[in-house]
Amino acid sequence: MTSFSDFPLREELLQAISDLGFETPTPIQQKVIPNLIDNPKDIIGLAQTGTGKTAAFGLPALNNIDEFDRTAQVLILSPTRELCMQIQTELNKYAANIKGLRIAAVYGGVPIGGQIREIKNTPHVVVATPGRLIDLLERKALSLEDVELVVLDEADEMLNMGFREDIELILKNTPSRQFTWLFSATMNNDVRSIAKRFMNKWDEYSVAAENATNENIDHQYFVANHHNRFETLRRLLDFAPGIYGIIFTRTKLDAQDVSEKLMKMGYHVSPLHGDMDQKMRSKVLDRFRQKQLHAIVATDVAARGIDVQDITHVINYELPDDPEVYTHRSGRTARAGKKGICMSIVSPKQISNIRQIEKLVKKKFHKSDIPDGAEVIRKRLFFYMEQIATAEPKDEFAELYYDSMQEQFASLEKDELIRRLIWLQLKDTIDAYADAEDLNAGFERKSDDGHKWVRMFINIGEKDGLNPAKLASFINECTDVEPSLVQRITIREMSSFFNVPADAAEYIKEHLATKKFKNRKVRLEEAEPSNGFAGKPNSEGRSKSSRGGGDYRQGGGGYGRGDRNERGDRGGDRQGGGGYRDRDRDRSGGGGGGFKERESRRSYGDSPSFGGGGGAREKSGGGGKPKYKKPQQ
Repeated sequence: MTSFSDFPLREELLQAISDLGFETPTPIQQKVIPNLIDNPKDIIGLAQTGTGKTAAFGLPALNNIDEFDRTAQVLILSPTRELCMQIQTELNKYAANIKGLRIAAVYGGVPIGGQIREIKNTPHVVVATPGRLIDLLERKALSLEDVELVVLDEADEMLNMGFREDIELILKNTPSRQFTWLFSATMNNDVRSIAKRFMNKWDEYSVAAENATNENIDHQYFVANHHNRFETLRRLLDFAPGIYGIIFTRTKLDAQDVSEKLMKMGYHVSPLHGDMDQKMRSKVLDRFRQKQLHAIVATDVAARGIDVQDITHVINYELPDDPEVYTHRSGRTARAGKKGICMSIVSPKQISNIRQIEKLVKKKFHKSDIPDGAEVIRKRLFFYMEQIATAEPKDEFAELYYDSMQEQFASLEKDELIRRLIWLQLKDTIDAYADAEDLNAGFERKSDDGHKWVRMFINIGEKDGLNPAKLASFINECTDVEPSLVQRITIREMSSFFNVPADAAEYIKEHLATKKFKNRKVRLEEAEPSNGFAGKPNSEGRSKSSRGGGDYRQGGGGYGRGDRNERGDRGGDRQGGGGYRDRDRDRSGGGGGGFKERESRRSYGDSPSFGGGGGAREKSGGGGKPKYKKPQQ
């Protein structure tokens, strides 16, 4: 196994690494560091937060700096103040034994005067946020004329935050730049665009897959209707009394709103988002690190740069649009070999999104029930009992108050004292969950009276290798609807029919609309309206369609759709006198004229598109001999 001592780093750096207790490089460090020491080049490194990216670019950068050349040789751009400070702190630790090497950090939210004074002595490394750096350039307080290496850390987030023009301006003002190292959690088209414009032919290193499959993370999801999302969050917090975590929201408004509601209810949480000034954000992070807060409610951008250990839970109040952002969020927990839980609150329509993320992280998620009131009370009961059992009161406490306690409780039996003690701890929880409703969004069979079931048609059958068990299993895989709720299945040669609960019908239709069965696109429709007689066969054993006066395989109207997916309510609308024609198999039914299905233009917008970027275009590099020092042979 590779160790840091195997890298041809300067002795000062190896000693600092040893003093810090680092032995084995992370995957991104193993891939990047040896390729940047002897022969620096343009690279793109794809890895999530927590994978050791700072050391991956920091150690080669420090290794090749000439500390006797009093110029700014390395520029590191990062999206947030917190990340700037974190990078500066880590680099100072690595460079602790290199005398005379200076590292400065410049960022917004603090008076600029102090930073101007700090950079007057020309640090070798400048770590900066784009906005503050441009301010310093405009004031002519800093020159980038001699910078030969530019590192773009968290490039995707800088672009998401609207720093594209700032980055382009900064890169144009580095005329001596020989190398660009771009690090990002995701590789989207915006990131590739920056790379194509400002980088020479680059090498790409990716460890996203290794990071995403952290075996110590338990991925759970809870299905709740949208209007129950906040109450579900509250219940999950109550069900995890020892939580120390991050709750992710998609917008700053949600982060503020959710945290305010929780704080009013007595939860020790605080928001963290971009609209807060730097002083307030720093205060929140300090309280969180000191565990005065059980959780912070944060946006993805605000959470960048947070380096907090021992996080037990990550809760996705809403799933991110980009599934790779999910891996970035979940990577906040289960660090340093510890275990962690990532919970996601999803609506029924978002289950397909969970399936997409499962493919990305290559791990099955656990569908968990939202706990009911009794489960919450029981969980908190055992938590408090464990706290009491493991408590170690200080000796002086007993000496000071023992007599008073004995006098107060002498008449109480031990069991009664325990009962009262636990009651004091749990009474608020018991009151809150006395009549707690079931928050789980699902499709449970309510009755067999025929009034809650609908008959469905699907355009796959025996010729597709289908049988009742495979159909029920296919629907379950695509929708999470239990196979037991798919009933009265009839498999025909080219199509099939089945019954499902009425409240599940539209949900199943939407989630099967984009699916394929053995490379055949699935089409699903109601075979009969929900009129109390769903699933009742006609005299020929075929399910009738009330929309056109006949069934799918016989004459007399049938079922038609126009160009805009409008349903024909009269027989013969956009069709002949009868029959059914499947566009996939081009098979005509009986009767006059037949029916030709037009391609549906319905758009299902619940699942985001997870497309990749284009290829690289080689760009000629600048000439001249770099000043960037290479190690002596």
